Amino acid sequence: MTVHFIGAGPGAADLITMRGHRLLSAAPVCLYAGSLVPVELLEVCPPQCRKVDTAGLTLDEIVRELSSAHADGLDVARLHSGDPSVFSAVAEQMRRLDALGIPYNVVPGVPAFAAAAASLGRELTVPGVAQTVILTRTAERATAMPDREDLTTLSASRSTMVLHLAVQRIEAVVAELIPAYGPECPAAVVAYASRPDEQILRGTLTDIAAKVTEAGIRRTAVIVVGPALTADQFPDSHLYSATRCRG
Repeated sequence: MTVHFIGAGPGAADLITMRGHRLLSAAPVCLYAGSLVPVELLEVCPPQCRKVDTAGLTLDEIVRELSSAHADGLDVARLHSGDPSVFSAVAEQMRRLDALGIPYNVVPGVPAFAAAAASLGRELTVPGVAQTVILTRTAERATAMPDREDLTTLSASRSTMVLHLAVQRIEAVVAELIPAYGPECPAAVVAYASRPDEQILRGTLTDIAAKVTEAGIRRTAVIVVGPALTADQFPDSHLYSATRCRG
C-alpha cells in the first residue's frame, strides 16, 4: 500500500500529469480538497473508489483516513492543488506517515505561479531584467513567516516576486513593496488560473490594489510583481546564440 501525493495542477483538469492521471484512475481511495480540486478529476477515479473530501477535516482526521487505507492494504491518491512542493501542507502529512511507517511518494503538478505566468503570456525570468523568482506569502491569518522573510527584505533584489495567499491584503502588500520596486513597477493578479472563471488584472503597484477591490477578488489568486512583466527591451538569451550553437 502506498500513499501517492499527487499535484492536481492549478485548476484545469487536463493539466494533471500523465503519471498523476494513471495513479488516480486506479486508486481505490482518493482524498482531495473539495474546495480546490476540480470535480472533473474525480471522474477519473474508478467506480468503486472511496472518495473523501478533506476540506473540512483536521490533520489528525486525514491521517486516520490514510492509516485506515493502509490497514486495509489499499493505495491512496492524495490530491493536492498545484504542486505539492509549494504551500501544500504535505510536509506535516509526510512526517506523520514516516512515524507510522506508511510508505508514500510524490507526483509533481503544475504550480499556480506557472499557470499564472502562462495566462499572462510572460516569462518570469527575462535576460538582463530578472533571473530570480521569489515565491512567498504573507502571514495575516496563517502560520507566522520565518525571521528575515518579510516582504521588505525579500523585495530588496527587485526580482520577480509571486505572492500566494495574499490577495486579501493587497493594499498592505503594495505598501511594503513600493519602497523597493517603485510605484510604477508592473504588477498583475491572476485568480483561478487555467479555470473557466479565470480573472487577469494588470497594472502597477500604484493601481493594482484598486483593480483587485473593484473586481472583488478575495481568494485563489496569485500576485505577480516585477519588471519582467512588461520588459520588451532585453538581450536575447545566450541559450540560442549563434556563438553557443556553433561552439
